[in-house]
Amino acid sequence: MPNLNTAEKNFLNQITQLVEENISNEQFGVSELADAVGMSRSNLLRKIKKLTELSASQFIRNVRLKYAGELLQEGSYTVSEVSYKVGFGSPSYFIKCFRELYGYPPGEMSTHEETEEQQTQEIETEQELQAPDRQKKFPVLLISFLAIAVIALVLYFVLRPGSDTGNKVKSIAVLPFLNDSNDTTNVYIINGLMEATLNNLQQIQDLRVISRTSVEQYRNNPKATPEIARELNATYLVEGSGQKIGNQILLNIQLIEAETDKHLWSQQYRRDTEDIFTLQADVAKNIAEQIEAIVTPEEIKRIEKAPSKNLVAYDLFLKGYDLLGKPSEENLRAAIPYFKQAIKHDNEFARAYAGIAIAFYLLDQNKTEKQFADSINYYADQALFHDSKLPQSLTAKALFYMEHSEYELALPYLEKALEISPNSDVVLIFLVELYVNYLPNTEKYLEYALKGLEIDIVAAYDSSAASYSYLHISNAFIQSGFVDEAEKYIERSLSYFPENLYSQYVKAYIQYAQNEDLNQLNKSLLATFEKDKTRLDILQEVAKSYYYLRDFESAAKYYKAFVDAREMYQLDIYRSENGKIAVTFDKVGEQELADKYFEQYKTWAENDPSIYSNFSLAFYYSYNGDNNKAIDYLKAFSQQDNFHYWTILFTPIDPLMDNLLKHPQYKNVFREIENKFNANHIRIKESLEEKGLL
Repeated sequence: MPNLNTAEKNFLNQITQLVEENISNEQFGVSELADAVGMSRSNLLRKIKKLTELSASQFIRNVRLKYAGELLQEGSYTVSEVSYKVGFGSPSYFIKCFRELYGYPPGEMSTHEETEEQQTQEIETEQELQAPDRQKKFPVLLISFLAIAVIALVLYFVLRPGSDTGNKVKSIAVLPFLNDSNDTTNVYIINGLMEATLNNLQQIQDLRVISRTSVEQYRNNPKATPEIARELNATYLVEGSGQKIGNQILLNIQLIEAETDKHLWSQQYRRDTEDIFTLQADVAKNIAEQIEAIVTPEEIKRIEKAPSKNLVAYDLFLKGYDLLGKPSEENLRAAIPYFKQAIKHDNEFARAYAGIAIAFYLLDQNKTEKQFADSINYYADQALFHDSKLPQSLTAKALFYMEHSEYELALPYLEKALEISPNSDVVLIFLVELYVNYLPNTEKYLEYALKGLEIDIVAAYDSSAASYSYLHISNAFIQSGFVDEAEKYIERSLSYFPENLYSQYVKAYIQYAQNEDLNQLNKSLLATFEKDKTRLDILQEVAKSYYYLRDFESAAKYYKAFVDAREMYQLDIYRSENGKIAVTFDKVGEQELADKYFEQYKTWAENDPSIYSNFSLAFYYSYNGDNNKAIDYLKAFSQQDNFHYWTILFTPIDPLMDNLLKHPQYKNVFREIENKFNANHIRIKESLEEKGLL
């Protein structure tokens, strides 16, 4: 633990006292502690991590366990009674955590206390008997005590919960379950059992659960277990098969250790259909138990919670959900009536409400005119009303806000959904989309892209999809200044699909980050554009490279083609580039066009909700000669965090900045921006390494 000043010690004492005041309340967790201390959850997480080198949940757990140790020393309560008194809903989980912290089970606490007292007495007696040699013996004893203390500290920090040793990440893939019956009309039930197993395991923080998308390829393309495990980077595989016979479900489950191809456990379940919810919970809990995953009491409650109180409603839901998993427009439209029928049988069925909202969002996605916004809101609100902690309810509400471009309002719902279901690939996909396109944040973009890569395995896709997945990772790395990592992943992207033009021009920019050679950048972008001259994104990149080279005649030719196409097709794209376009037209004497695009650029910058608004306005006022106003905007931007690497690379060479470069404060302000970026880069690197993502 780092050296702490008085204020830091007082803070730890304060939050320790708050946990102790709520010691028997198992619902008092990180969010509740943050509210009690008056901090945001994210700030509390960071501060506890910094001061204790523990996560916030580990800190709370250790406070509970220390309090438990004191109760056990009193000897007035049983282990089970103590577990409930300190907020553990499960005595078995309490025993597991206690053993991990203390090195022995809680039942041996009194024995260990007696042993320590005896050792102390023996040492004191020996010292008294050997008083004449005390000065010789003391250094030896001191060294022994120091050695024991050092060993104890090392063991604690190496073996404490969450460390690498003895707590390696357990990755598991649930392969598509097989229908053992000739009756294909029941396939949706077997698929539903597989989906429920997957969803339940996804809620366990101690596991890394491979996404359904990644495992789906093996439904009709069986391979040897070691090969599947290698492709999915999975430690364990779950295989299942079953059938519905009358009012009974017969389900066979096998758990396989991937490295040895050894069957660790298998079980056949025969349950009445009315016990389907218990069956689904038992399968997930049994699998977790077999691989010794830590399952918290909160996670157990979520796994055991029945999604519906009506079997007819659930059967209809499964039919709709099976279609939702194959989201063509036809299937989405067919899924909605099943969900609505399910609600008629159970009007509190949160997952059915959420299913409708999600289906409507997917139907509206990528369409200019949104038809279902009101419906998405209604069904998302119903889902939240009936289960506010269901990940699908939270996701549905987030999608409503995304439908209305209210991205900041969508964010907390997705973050909460991921907290509840930390292996949800769907939630991660939406978070990555938010942080790269709508609420730019290089750290979050990179973190969630890497988390997504862990569970949404690239090897499961065809070459084209794999290429785009690696492109995303490369782009996330370069935006945070990880040039070598970005190069590694862009090469992987191109190895899967060499004709991926996005990857080709991102590679050109990565190479520029390595050598800052504008001529090479221009040459590479031109070569990429030659392969497809319909690509407006590459067209404006070529124009931009000429702009940075200050070859304004060439830049004007390409920018003119770009803006003409943009206006012809009424595309709302690359508005951030209007400043460069305006400068280019100004330099070649097209003053009317220059004025037009400068005005558009200013309007866009003033209304930009992202962190770059002040940055863009600094460019605008610089070029128009109002350097004092420009420097004020640049100073305001310097207070931001998590801006992308291109800010550092291109600002000093941008013609828009020519006037501001002469301002006496420019160098200091820009140095502050550079220093902040570099500090963030180091912090992000340490954070990703700590989370095992780098």
